[in-house]
Amino acid sequence: MEGELFPRERTEIAPGAVHVPDWLDRGLQRELLAACRAWARPPAGLRTVHTPGGGVMTARQVCLGLHWYPYGYARTAVDGDGAPVKPMPGRLAELGRAAVADVYGRPPEEEYDIALVNFYEGDSRMGMHRDSDEKSAAPVVSLSLGDSCVFRFGNAASRGRPYRDIELRSGDLFVFGGPSRLAYHGVPKVLPGTGPPELGLTGRLNITLRVGGLLP
Repeated sequence: MEGELFPRERTEIAPGAVHVPDWLDRGLQRELLAACRAWARPPAGLRTVHTPGGGVMTARQVCLGLHWYPYGYARTAVDGDGAPVKPMPGRLAELGRAAVADVYGRPPEEEYDIALVNFYEGDSRMGMHRDSDEKSAAPVVSLSLGDSCVFRFGNAASRGRPYRDIELRSGDLFVFGGPSRLAYHGVPKVLPGTGPPELGLTGRLNITLRVGGLLP
């Protein structure tokens, strides 16, 4: 938010977990939003995710590179229209490398090959979970577009406390790796109407980049 009394600063939330405000400039945010809208179209487009226990995720999702479903990966949208998943864009892989290099001072050893794009409407949320279906221990890279949210970052032992709530805004970067790679995290609340008006997005988009370690 422009004109703030105290500008937001880069913060290590937990060992290996770092929040970088305003990492994406407005031009890159618009570029990513246009790309997300294209990725969301069928085939293998935006879908509602159903969990094995009968639950329904309120945030809708589209996958790139490999298709995530609870709890594994496939080359096709096995819980959607069954179409082959869209390829991982080189631009996103480059952003993942740049983010890790910025946060940790060195690029990752592996290439980012999976992206999960989650779309949150005003009443959407995400329960506490771990990104544990990958074989790689490379850091997870999270990019935010549109409305702000409350992002809850916890510990690797349980979904409960201790955890910390952070406000993620459009353009923010969050990277978690090392001892925080398997920490539980979630989105208990989206803050409707807080996104940059010039972006033209109602709701929140989160682009999560991962290294699967699953492809030959």
